[in-house]
Amino acid sequence: MEARAYIKNLKISPKKLRFLLPAIKKMTPAKSLEYLFYTPKKGARLFYKVIKSAINNAKQTMKINEDLLKFKLLTVEEGRKLKRYQPGGKGVAKPIRKEYAHIKVILTADMPKTVEKSKPVIEKKITVEKPKTKSKVTKNKKTK
Repeated sequence: MEARAYIKNLKISPKKLRFLLPAIKKMTPAKSLEYLFYTPKKGARLFYKVIKSAINNAKQTMKINEDLLKFKLLTVEEGRKLKRYQPGGKGVAKPIRKEYAHIKVILTADMPKTVEKSKPVIEKKITVEKPKTKSKVTKNKKTK
């Protein structure tokens, strides 16, 4: 099972968010929350909210402890770009781009596997023969 969190239209450029991705992906979600809480960047606060939301979704839907969770997908996508212009020197218009981002987090449960050795099952093919039935053919006697 999976737990998801998807936050759209964050007023920060995707490039600033992607700077934090490699460090977060290596950790478990619980440890990444501790790391992000003490990181002094705006992107860290946004990642903290998204990951916390995904962990709470996992607890609610899967009824699982947060220590067993791991990241399946953690991406930063580009959102819309607002294009504005500011007057520059000699009558030239200087472009300004205001970028937005989307963050997508999918968590999965890392369940410990218990392997039990069991006896191999031998399959036997059972053939069932249908009894042969004699069909009764009645001949009509024609009378003259």
